[in-house]
Amino acid sequence: MKKILVIGDSCIDTFRYGKVTRIAPEAPIPIIVPERETSNPGMAGNVVQNLKVLGHDVDFITNEDKIQKIRYVCSKYNHLLLRVDENDKCQRINPDILVNTNFKSYDAIVISDYCKGFLTEGDIEFISTSVSNFSPPIFLDTKKRLGKWAHNVAYIKINHQEYENNKEILDKDKILKLKTITTRGKYGCDFQDKNYPTQEVPVKDVSGAGDTFLAGLVADFVKYKNIFSAIDFAQKCTTIVVQKSGVSTV
Repeated sequence: MKKILVIGDSCIDTFRYGKVTRIAPEAPIPIIVPERETSNPGMAGNVVQNLKVLGHDVDFITNEDKIQKIRYVCSKYNHLLLRVDENDKCQRINPDILVNTNFKSYDAIVISDYCKGFLTEGDIEFISTSVSNFSPPIFLDTKKRLGKWAHNVAYIKINHQEYENNKEILDKDKILKLKTITTRGKYGCDFQDKNYPTQEVPVKDVSGAGDTFLAGLVADFVKYKNIFSAIDFAQKCTTIVVQKSGVSTV
């Protein structure tokens, strides 16, 4: 068992499943009759849950403000009808927490930055410069535009859309490009100009799949110190959760 620190914005992921049999007479929208509801930790909280399931000891620094994502789903077809995000922003982390955290006491640090206001670029840079020689390694998953402030993390995980938003930056900054892993759904992921294919499986729900990939990546890396085997393990974890409904753990 390894000791891992996760820092980032978290939320509650709520799924309200119901029966849909007709369209509203006043507007061309489906009428959903609620049948059941599930709730679980989301965003950085989902990373934490997956790391725990994978057998690691996890400390968690996150926002106190409540952020909730509510999804309304047709239970018969598992079709997402509507998502409502409540309180989509949170307060910034207290800088004293960062100053007083012994980052070097962990086997890995995970920064899951959903850009809700909890972490600034300066905060992430402070965390990454608080360790030396990538020991412990820092894994960054961020919705922010990348820059030199991310130079001292070990690996960066982004999805394909985020890669497109950062392509100009990555093409000019070799330091960032060499450490960036881009997930591409059923097309696997790209790392250092090579594609790593994944097994194609029937997909029920991709919600939270990126969090699971990140958790799998870190969980395997802290054991074997091999990023290539970690990518393979992360993709295996992801193929498990996308076959489940809602935001799920491995």
